[in-house]
Amino acid sequence: MLQKLSDGAKGACCMIAGTLLLTTQDAITKWMTSNYHAGEILFYRGIFTFLPIIALVIWAGTLGSLKTKSLKNTLFRAVLGSATSVFVILSFAHLPLATALAIIFLSPIMLTALSIPMLGEQVGWRRWCAVLVGFCGMLLIIQPGQGGEWLYFLIPLFTAFLVTMRDIVTRGMKGGDSSLSILFYSMFVALLTGAASLPIYGINWPNSDDLMLFAASGIMVSLSHLLIIQALLFAPGATVAPFKYLSLVYAAGIGYVVWGDVPNLWKVVGAVLVVLAGLFILHREMRAKAT
Repeated sequence: MLQKLSDGAKGACCMIAGTLLLTTQDAITKWMTSNYHAGEILFYRGIFTFLPIIALVIWAGTLGSLKTKSLKNTLFRAVLGSATSVFVILSFAHLPLATALAIIFLSPIMLTALSIPMLGEQVGWRRWCAVLVGFCGMLLIIQPGQGGEWLYFLIPLFTAFLVTMRDIVTRGMKGGDSSLSILFYSMFVALLTGAASLPIYGINWPNSDDLMLFAASGIMVSLSHLLIIQALLFAPGATVAPFKYLSLVYAAGIGYVVWGDVPNLWKVVGAVLVVLAGLFILHREMRAKAT
């Protein structure tokens, strides 16, 4: 059945499935923050992220798929990815799932704003307007001045910045490393980061139920990233990237069912502005590449 689908349809299916898995494991991560600190979550989850990677290496029949042509850049990207994971976990610990993700989705907008000084790219006035709209949406989500709780919104805001820096490093990598190689080093550094935190912040041994949740979360992390990468291999970014924003729909549904989270109208409007700004920037970038 899948063979009859066009590449665009295959890419869309992979992106939809990948974002669903990623958002589901985000929800598991948020659930675990009530009993485990960020380092423990990285460590226990990280152990199980290698199961799909090992299976794919065995299927490939060679360790060559894990080689990298630029170890320095790959490790730097992995360090940024590990730091991102820490702040993602902290975001989920203090904020509703959908709210945290909506702010983290500012990263494509930040990437546009930083592309001139850091990448030397040209950004037209239309994309600058989209950047402004995106940041206005962020202010509606955060609503500064509504009590001290708004300070927690700085955590996902910094997370979005880390995602932006990671993507900038990725754009600068010209080694042609495989997606499996990039994923392996990212997961390995995240595991080491989690392990390093245990002597400092302590360790709680998970019970059997929590261990199953960590296993599910770890496997979902790897599979979701591989599906998202595969989606981009099947089809252009303009075709599949919009489906990433389904994460907000998934997160809103899970947040309501599990935690009873109901965002107010201004937060919904702010999230919509962030999504529309991100989609418009994507549209302009793809149009610029086509000319």
